[in-house]
Parts: sequence; C-alpha cells; structure tokens
Amino acid sequence: MKQPTLLKDSSEELYSFQSRLLIALLVVFVAFGGLVARFVYLQVVQHEHYQTLAESNRISIVPIAPNRGLIYDRNGVLLAHNYSAYTLEITPSKVGDLDQTLTELDKIVEITAKDRKRFKKLQEESKNFESLPIKTRLTDEEVARFAANRYRFPGVEINARLFRHYPHGDSASHLIGYIGRINDKDLAQIESSDQATNYRGTDHIGKSGLEQSYERELHGTTGYAEVETDAGGRPMRTLRTRAPVAGNNLVLSVDMELQKIVEQAFGNRRGALVAIEPASGGVLAMVSRPGFDPNLFVDGIDPQNWKELNESDDKPLNNRAIQGTYPPGSTFKPFMALAALETGKRTAAQAIADPGFYNFGGHRFRDDKPGGHGYVDMYRSIVVSCDTYYYQLATDMGIDAIARFMGELGFGSRTGVDVDGEKTGVLPSPEWKRKRFRKPEMQKWYAGETVSIGIGQGYNAYTPMQLAHAVSTLANDGVVFKPHIVRFVEDPLTSRRRAIEPTPIKTLPLQQKNIDVIKRGMIGVNTEGTGARAFAGAQYVAAGKTGTAQVFSLKGSKYSEHGTKEHLRDHALYVAFAPAEQPKIALAVLVENGGFGAQSAAPIARQVFDYYLLGKRPATPAVEDDSAGDSQ
Repeated sequence: MKQPTLLKDSSEELYSFQSRLLIALLVVFVAFGGLVARFVYLQVVQHEHYQTLAESNRISIVPIAPNRGLIYDRNGVLLAHNYSAYTLEITPSKVGDLDQTLTELDKIVEITAKDRKRFKKLQEESKNFESLPIKTRLTDEEVARFAANRYRFPGVEINARLFRHYPHGDSASHLIGYIGRINDKDLAQIESSDQATNYRGTDHIGKSGLEQSYERELHGTTGYAEVETDAGGRPMRTLRTRAPVAGNNLVLSVDMELQKIVEQAFGNRRGALVAIEPASGGVLAMVSRPGFDPNLFVDGIDPQNWKELNESDDKPLNNRAIQGTYPPGSTFKPFMALAALETGKRTAAQAIADPGFYNFGGHRFRDDKPGGHGYVDMYRSIVVSCDTYYYQLATDMGIDAIARFMGELGFGSRTGVDVDGEKTGVLPSPEWKRKRFRKPEMQKWYAGETVSIGIGQGYNAYTPMQLAHAVSTLANDGVVFKPHIVRFVEDPLTSRRRAIEPTPIKTLPLQQKNIDVIKRGMIGVNTEGTGARAFAGAQYVAAGKTGTAQVFSLKGSKYSEHGTKEHLRDHALYVAFAPAEQPKIALAVLVENGGFGAQSAAPIARQVFDYYLLGKRPATPAVEDDSAGDSQ
C-alpha cells in the first residue's frame, strides 16, 4: 500500500530561519560594536599616548652637551680650557669580534698597545652599550682614511668631541683637579641629585680639585635637538633646537706665577705650601709636591701611568696641603705663648731658667740645646725656640685649656676651603682620646702626654692649610676668614661676575697687646733667631717661626740627619707673614723629611716673599744649607 506524502510546516521553518538570522545579526552587531568601541578607545581616549609614540618613532631627541666653564688665575692666566677634536669610538655591544676589529682598524688608524690597555680599562668601568674612545685627537688624514672604510666597521664611529686641557701640566694639579669619564658611582650621585637629564650626552665629570667641588658651576646646561628620522632611523631634518648653556668660568684668587715659584723652590723634594691673603682669606698659592699631569686622566688613564702614580712611594696623587696631617713642631709655640698670655698663665716678662731639660713624672724631656738657653722670657722663648719653656707652660696650662684655645684658632677642624678632601687633623684632648681608642687603659689621658703637646709633638697633627689659616688669623689680629680659592664665578656670555665675598667668620676676643708680643717674637725669629740666616738682607720685615717635627721617636738618643734614613728624617716646617707691620701674605711650609725647618722650609718662604712683595724671581730652588745652625 502506498505511503502518504508528509507535508512540511513552512511557518515553522520560517521561524527557525528568522531566529538564526537574528542571532547572526546580533553577533555581527556585537562584533561591530566591539570594533567601534576599540576604535573610539584608541583614537579618542588613547589619542595623546599613541600620538606621542608615533612622534617618537618619527622624532629623536638628541642631547647637545654644553661647553665646560674655563678656569683662570687672578691675573687672567688660563688654567683649564676646552678644544674640539675627532675621536674614534667603539660601541662594544655592536661589534662581533672586538679583537679582530681592533686588528683591522690598526691597518687604517694606528692603534697602539697603550690605546688597547686604556680601552680595556674603560670597558671594565663602563656599560657594554656605551660608546668608548679607542683613539683620540685624530688627524685629518686619519679621519679621511677611516671615512673611506667606514662600511667595514659596524659599531665604530668618528665623533667630534670637546676635550679638557690643562696647559700647565702638573703645576697646580691638586688645586685645579681633573675630569674623567662618568662611572657608576658618579651616575648614582647624578641621579640622586636629580641631575640625570642635565647630564645626557655628557661623558665626563669633575673628579678632584676645583673641577669636582665646582662641578655644578662648570658643567652648564645641556641643550637638545629634535631630529626627524625615517623608518630606518636615519636623520632627515632638524625640527627644533634648544642651544646648550655653557658652564660658568672660575676666576681664582691664586697667582699662577707665585704657584710656579713655590713649585720651583721645592725642587724635587716632597712637601706642601699654602699662602693666604690675611685681609680676605683668598688662597694665593696651594702647592703639593710632587704633582701629577691631570691631562693623563681626561681620556681615561692607561694602566701603566695609573700604576706609577698609585704605587709611587712619593704619593703624587695625595694633596698634602689639605690631606696630609703632620705634627706642627715648634711652629706651634707662638700660639702656645698667645694662649698663655690670654689665659693669664704667663706674662711677657716672666722668665725661667733653662738647664736644657725638664723633669716630669720621673721622665726627662730634653731641650734641643745641651746645657739649655739660660734665662728665657717669652720673647726669647720664641726667638731661640726653647723647648723647656713650653714643656713647663703646657704643664701649667693643662690639656683642656690648650685644646679650647687652639680649637678657636681652627686647629683640629676643617677650614672650609672650597676644594673637597680636606682632613680635620688631630687636636688632642681627653675627649678625643676616649673616642680614638677602644681599650680603657688607652683612653685615659696622662699628665705626661701634655708636656710634648706644648712643643707641637705628641698627638698633634694638622694640615698645612690649618697652619696657614691659623698664622693668617694671627697676622690679621684675630679676624678669622674662611680660606677660599675661587674669587669670582663668571658668566661666559655676559662676563658678569659673582664675587665670592670675603666675609669674616668671627673675630677672636684677643687682646691686641698680647698679639703684639707674639708678633715681636716672630719678627725676632727672622732678625736674630732661627730664621735669621734665611732672611738675611731682606728688604722687608717678616715675622715667622721655624719648626722641626719628629717622624719617629728618638727614645733619648741624639738626632743625626745624615745618619738617619731619608724617609725617617724629621719634617721641616715654617710659618710666617709679611710685611710684619701690614701683612699682605701669610703662609705655612712643610718639607717632608727635610730635616731642620731653618735650613729647608724657611728658604722656600723667603723666595715666596721676595717674589710676591718685590717681584724678584729666584734663579734656583731653595737648596738646603747643611751648615745651618739652629735645629728648630
């Protein structure tokens, strides 16, 4: 039997089709809505962000390093300047085989073993992505040869750079300092001081001396150029430029000719001299010998020169003027005498009988003159440098009174001179000793220790800067100025100068009659005492005091310079000011292992005064006179 044919329900199929179509349309609208929402988000909400990214791809910000400020002495002599030169530089991260690259480069531009060692040292101190110099100060011929072969050396470029130059070499090297490449420590300091932006494009920074302490003034302000680039990052055109602002110039109080006179006077001896203008605190000369050539550091010092400087027994990198601390020896005695007058422990007329020694606590402290100096008042104690007088005086005053008075004169404290690295020295006191030593038995102050303090020995240790500062204060009748090396900060564009104003820190409450007693004694040193030979025939009146400081204990034996190894010989010292009636210059001289102050240090001061006051130039160094009589 034939089955009947089933008829489809067309209305049901239509409904099903319409439902599927509606769902499909809904999906399309949702998807389209999502696209529209994303489009709105990207084009409206995030418009500024993506515009910035697009501009970054199209525009590069290129920093323009500023010219570093120049340094001049008080007379306009140029001490540090810049010059432009081409440098061959390598970015290690962009070079495959560095050794092979250097070998190939050597065929075009001579790469010496010294260049390689310096580059290796720079690489160790720098980031791998930094551009480092392999050869500096290229000649025009070398530039042309490399340019013709540039395509062979990816990661190697020639750049025009500004170089720092110190035309006087090792003269005033500790004072001026030097610049060097920025390392991780420098970078951390730059970032902590919020100066990172201002150092973009800058490779060097002040490392020592005025280059370091006046870095903010000398560096200037970094400029920039907005450069349009193509898809490959190649520059197309410059859109906008902000010129860099050059660093300020420094004009010093230092007289460079005087500085060189001092350095010549030292010859090949080690030591330091600081000369100050008493009426202003301006440093006229600050010498530390031996010195070093700061030009060695500009490109990155090579290992050989670094080793020679760093391992030398003469320690040429040590700024003895502010970092070396030494017993002041007998140069301490005028200040002890002034303290005695001010505290009432002595009058100028009081005298003692000097038998040539002083007994205290079962120990005999010897004078330098066997048999003693006879009857000695305050004037004669300074002139002949009588140790016995000051042994007794120190005992009578006591360590606390000595420490209080000397502290007011600046002993045992930084003077605040405007160059980094100054040491505090040691002004002995019971409090200092408790802090200095850990063992209780070593913390106690013994009365016998005070005896040696009176003649500038014992724990006493001061920098030449502190000694010069103290004698300058004495010359200035107790008016205290902070020593300063920079006289003016000068705008290089307008030439307008900002003065480092000499403002007195304080005026010590000293009686003028007491100051006059000490000055008369110091004049006597140079007319009839221990400095008379060095100042014979001087056309001015100078006030001074010689000193000799022991390097090691004699333990009761007699000192013999020629029988003692050079590095164990006494240090020679001298402090002075001139003209005595109206001082224009005050100074402190130290000659390491120089023996007696009268024969080694005082002649240097004489040459300095002759030049500064009379314009007289010495023909030879201040040579030691072994026949000099007095040892103090």
